[in-house]
Amino acid sequence: MMTVSLIQTALELGLFGALTVLALYLSYTMLNVCDLSTDGCFTMGATVGAVVAISGHPFLSIPAAMAAGMASGFIVALLQTRMGIDSLLSGIIVNTAWYSVNIAVMGNASLLNMNKTDTVFTRLKDALGETVISDSYRLLIALAAVVLVVAFLSFFLKTRLGLAIRATGDNPDMVRSSSINPAFTTIVGLCIANAFTALSGCLMAQSQKSVNIDIGSGMVTIALASLLIGRVIVRKGGITKGAVGAVLGAIIFRLVYTVALRFNMPAYMLKLVSSVIVIIAISGPYFRGRIPLYMKRMGRRKDNA
Repeated sequence: MMTVSLIQTALELGLFGALTVLALYLSYTMLNVCDLSTDGCFTMGATVGAVVAISGHPFLSIPAAMAAGMASGFIVALLQTRMGIDSLLSGIIVNTAWYSVNIAVMGNASLLNMNKTDTVFTRLKDALGETVISDSYRLLIALAAVVLVVAFLSFFLKTRLGLAIRATGDNPDMVRSSSINPAFTTIVGLCIANAFTALSGCLMAQSQKSVNIDIGSGMVTIALASLLIGRVIVRKGGITKGAVGAVLGAIIFRLVYTVALRFNMPAYMLKLVSSVIVIIAISGPYFRGRIPLYMKRMGRRKDNA
């Protein structure tokens, strides 16, 4: 059975993951760039945030992690805009490189323990004390972060620079003819998107009080699936509705994943469960669009019979 505690945990993880989904909403949906460095950038945000928090600066860990994410996005954008490397290959190269960088950031270790570390979560928990919502401090931080990012995207993508980024994703040739540098808009877009991804990793790590070198493994797949689920939920609408749909997609994915865990599957089956959810999310719209064709074929067979 799904308990209140399990649902709350699923909501927390869904909201933390929603920050990565919103990053892909900007880079993949608006900028039309599939950034495969997401896994490494997520881990980088987690490792940088953890190291800064362990050093005694919990609040500084958030901007530090986002700055590291922006650096990651800048390098990915630089490879594809200034060095002529394909966007997919650029992401793969950077993602591979970040594995070594993240190990170095963690002090040549593959695991960082933050059980005794002061974080933004422990600070809020202490501030709330023994109130009614004291047990929901993780959910409050996750919700606040998501609301701020959605509000930022809703505002930023309607500004002149935001419109240029959206236009770059739609038609880079038209943008170039309008005296706008598509390389600049791509760099800005990927820097912002990767900052959100790193923020997601930072908050996830501090919430779990530990960082593993594989904490970001599979995040790009999960985020893309969540983004597609969000598109199914919110088919039409503006930027805000699209962003809200992305958040709902992340939450639904995590809830489905939590339900699957209730069947007491062994740990090695979890990747298979994630893959099945991704397949359903991606192929669902395709088969839904072919339902009328299947119905027509069944009708013809009945008529012929």
